[in-house]
Amino acid sequence: MPFNDVDRSRAVWWGVGGLLVAALTYVVYSFVGTFVFGVFIYYATRPVFNRIRRRIPQPSVAAAVAIFALALPAMLLVGYALLIVANQLYDLTNRGVFDPTRIPGIDQELLDTLSDPEAILALDWGQYLTVDTISRLAGSVSNVLDAVAFFGTGAIHLFVMLALAFYLLRDGGRLSRFFTRFADQHGVIQAYGRAVDRDYRSIFFGNILNAMLTGTIGVIVYSLLNVAAPAGNHIPAAALVGLLAGVASLVPIVGMKLVYFPVAGFMAIRAAANGDVGTLWFVAVFALASFVVVDTIPDLVLRPYVSGRSLHVGAVMLAYTLGPLLFGWYGIFLMPMLLVLAVHFARIVLPELLTGEPIKPYAVDPSYLTAEGPFRFGDVEEE
Repeated sequence: MPFNDVDRSRAVWWGVGGLLVAALTYVVYSFVGTFVFGVFIYYATRPVFNRIRRRIPQPSVAAAVAIFALALPAMLLVGYALLIVANQLYDLTNRGVFDPTRIPGIDQELLDTLSDPEAILALDWGQYLTVDTISRLAGSVSNVLDAVAFFGTGAIHLFVMLALAFYLLRDGGRLSRFFTRFADQHGVIQAYGRAVDRDYRSIFFGNILNAMLTGTIGVIVYSLLNVAAPAGNHIPAAALVGLLAGVASLVPIVGMKLVYFPVAGFMAIRAAANGDVGTLWFVAVFALASFVVVDTIPDLVLRPYVSGRSLHVGAVMLAYTLGPLLFGWYGIFLMPMLLVLAVHFARIVLPELLTGEPIKPYAVDPSYLTAEGPFRFGDVEEE
């Protein structure tokens, strides 16, 4: 095409559009963990939101109730469980409890002096007004400011996660209708979006949420059981065992039995070896609580929402395993998302791209003809 025939105005606007897409891509890339966790919160709260909508027709109010009355308290509970685990890991490393002498400018002699009122009155404060002391005090203030900045940044990330989940709950239907009107000529986006949405719901609400809830329940239940444990036969590293039980729930078939069966066996062998046969009742209580409270109840509650999975179990397990290794903590969310996108692209779009034929979803998936209406991302539906 000759240069004179190029619509310069349209070319400029295409350039502006490309710059905007690049800028948005950079923002998402910089905060990918925050956005991915926000999507997880959306899928974890959507079944509750759909039920609330039947009683509260206003989508904003229903989304706020789902986020702030259910999702936020659940996140705080999970955070509390992780705090217990972190504290137990800290104790297991033999570093002891919080040591004030680790703060720059504070030593044991100063602490002993400040704890004695008579020594404070007789203290020569001039000896502390030195350049070295002031510089160490400035370093301490800097450490405090760094801690405040750290928690402030965490609060901002939490706000973005909850805001993203809130607007996806409230406006997800509008977003899906925009894309289908703008770019969907043959129903491809509807078929692709419906398949991706179904598997995202299975992965996020059925698997990852189950693992998080199971781990949280395990941490709290095992920590409470240890309060009543007989001397010499407590649960070893109770909080850590609960967390590992949640992680093991992602393993198909056997699940968290990989954790609490060996722990129960170890506790029974330890009791027999120490001659504390009378404490075997606690081992039975631990096994029963693990099977009923930690294992069975969460599985029964979430099982109805995990039906219809179309992904290979082995592929999902590899995604859960490789995701954190490749991307960090958020990889357990991001890698399954990429797996779902790739699988359904290969199933719905790729075959006809290779043959050069028009892309028609029903040519690949005849079940689309009997689907329950068009896909609407975020619309109220029967979960």
